[in-house]
Amino acid sequence: MREIAEIALTARLLGTLFYYAPDDERNREIVTTFHIADWQHDWPCGDPLEIEQAAALIGSALADPERVKASWQRLFIGPDPFKAPAWGSVYLDRESVLFGDSTLSLRHWMKNRGISPDLPSPEPEDHFGLLLLLTAWCAEQQPEWLDELLPQHILPWAGRYLELLSRQEQDVFYPGLALLALTTLKEWVRRGKWKTDRVELYF
Repeated sequence: MREIAEIALTARLLGTLFYYAPDDERNREIVTTFHIADWQHDWPCGDPLEIEQAAALIGSALADPERVKASWQRLFIGPDPFKAPAWGSVYLDRESVLFGDSTLSLRHWMKNRGISPDLPSPEPEDHFGLLLLLTAWCAEQQPEWLDELLPQHILPWAGRYLELLSRQEQDVFYPGLALLALTTLKEWVRRGKWKTDRVELYF
């Protein structure tokens, strides 16, 4: 159960950071901790060296909060085209569209399990941050659902997304977060022995 609890913890922290703006009140305590504490020594999932590398990037970026906010706007809101889109269907659907077949498949999976996310506006449910928050909820409430959620709906494209995000060197904070998420997901897979569904990626 400790390993499931650590998946829940890291998924919730990462999901919050990926889904909400850095100055959102739901991120305030996390960002403060990342800025002033040696949190990397307590991060429970991932390779220690990779966690240290991620922490160095994140820490240096948080010295300039306005730059982090500008990065959030550029990477998650627009208006410029996204170099690292955060939605699964962009990678999984041949046309690289939002609300594609993979989004509908995820929506069907959620509906069959009585999961109805309370979203502030109509938006695709396959945002990476939202999926991590769903991972945390499943780990806490129905951990057996992770055997489908992760291999079918997250892992097939998450590595590609995080790779692209890690290359956005002008942003620093989110590439650091991408490295942290990537090493964390690798540890989840090692612990859960999940085999990722092999699919073709289109972005």
